[in-house]
Amino acid sequence: MPVAEGGDQYSVWVGLIYIFNLIVGTGGLTLPAAFARAGWGLSTITLVFLAFMSFVNATYVIETMACANAVFKWKRLQLLKRNSMQDKENSEQTTSNPPEYAELEDSVVCGDSEPSQYYSLDKRIELGEMANLFLSKTGQTMVYCILCVYLYGELSIYSAAASKSLMHVVCSTVPSNMQNITDGPCFHDSEGTFTRIDCYRVALLTFFAAMGPFVFFNVQKTKYLQLFTSGMRWLAFVIMISMAIHLLIKHGPQGKPPAFDFTGMPNLFGTCAYVFMCHHSLPGLISPIRGKSHLGLHLSLDYMVISIFYLLLAFTGAFAFANLNDLYTLNFVPTNNENIFLEIVAYFLALFPVFTLSTSFPIIAITLRNNLQSLFLDTSRLESYNFVLRKLIFPIVAVVPPLLLTYFLEDISVLIMFTWSYVSSWIQYLIPTFLVLFARRHCANLLGLGVVNRYKSPFSNVSWAVFVLLWSFICIILGAVNTIEKDSDRETSYFNEVFNFK
Repeated sequence: MPVAEGGDQYSVWVGLIYIFNLIVGTGGLTLPAAFARAGWGLSTITLVFLAFMSFVNATYVIETMACANAVFKWKRLQLLKRNSMQDKENSEQTTSNPPEYAELEDSVVCGDSEPSQYYSLDKRIELGEMANLFLSKTGQTMVYCILCVYLYGELSIYSAAASKSLMHVVCSTVPSNMQNITDGPCFHDSEGTFTRIDCYRVALLTFFAAMGPFVFFNVQKTKYLQLFTSGMRWLAFVIMISMAIHLLIKHGPQGKPPAFDFTGMPNLFGTCAYVFMCHHSLPGLISPIRGKSHLGLHLSLDYMVISIFYLLLAFTGAFAFANLNDLYTLNFVPTNNENIFLEIVAYFLALFPVFTLSTSFPIIAITLRNNLQSLFLDTSRLESYNFVLRKLIFPIVAVVPPLLLTYFLEDISVLIMFTWSYVSSWIQYLIPTFLVLFARRHCANLLGLGVVNRYKSPFSNVSWAVFVLLWSFICIILGAVNTIEKDSDRETSYFNEVFNFK
């Protein structure tokens, strides 16, 4: 198997950890309250259904990437064939193909009864590159615009959230104006010389200094960061789940959520709709994986583990607490300062967004850099470009705009609303579906129906694609229910209550 672009490969289990880290984030902290309001039955059905829909579109991304690899191999084969014909004419040879062409032809052309080597996942091909291959100029422009808006938005949201978490851990004062959580001095004795906004900006610069350099490398270079933050993430979730189970055993169920309460459906959907997002970064995560023959099965297991993880967190919280805060970590804030252990736990959980977002930030930044390169450069001859342009300019362009935006505008609630309520539906549902439909038609015309795609989605019937398209429009409508004011109030409530124990 050819070595994936960009350096070292890793095992399928490491790849699944990458995907797990990208999906499981701070959004999971809002699940228990949403479950309690909408009911455990309705919430379970909704979460499982959204996981399934996300998995369907993940298989579409994988199938389209395999189609794109097939197109590149076919083009290379045709180029070698033309060169061989020219060599024949020049040397007046009338014998069989030259060895290089014959060897490649034998390796990719198989019979109808077995999968073709045309289809592979060896070459990393981002969503933007897939659009270049299979969509019209208008479609290509739309895909790149949507991708860049979403990825820039995600980087801005992640960096602001992590920096505000660090600010609230460091500062000992409560904001003077809860409508603006960066108001007031940072410390009681600072007399305004070092304000909360100053602390936020220092934390922001520190976060970019620590996470930004990863954009100059490839996903494989984040392996140890992924493993470390995975440990912190699992520890945080295990603490919350264990403490909730302890309360259930000690006091019995305090919460009594109904089975079905459809009045809580808008809030539930707003909470759950995008907790399974990973499609924008899938190409960069799966191309370095060794042994992709059962990738679909492994990915389905990853989705199952994540779903069980979310359900366990939500169920234990919904039944253990009579009153649940919008962000679950609030329920573990100690009521007094005598219990040192609970205070340490509260600080650790307050840093939970930092652990989770530190994992996702480099992956999304690398994804944005790759798509920007695909937009402005010819990726088939990427190494021929100037080193400064290839290795410095695009990484800087990927991380500097989010840094400037969040440095001067710490309140990004409008960006959160737009990114998560509208653009996310395109990334998770619409773009993968359109790409796979056009990719299938393109490859069938190019290679013929007898050449089998071993990575073909199990949901290849066109009715599945139609269903996904209909569902995506429902998601856009339901996503609009979440208001900017609600998101702002939720953030204010969280940071106000988390640090009242100081």
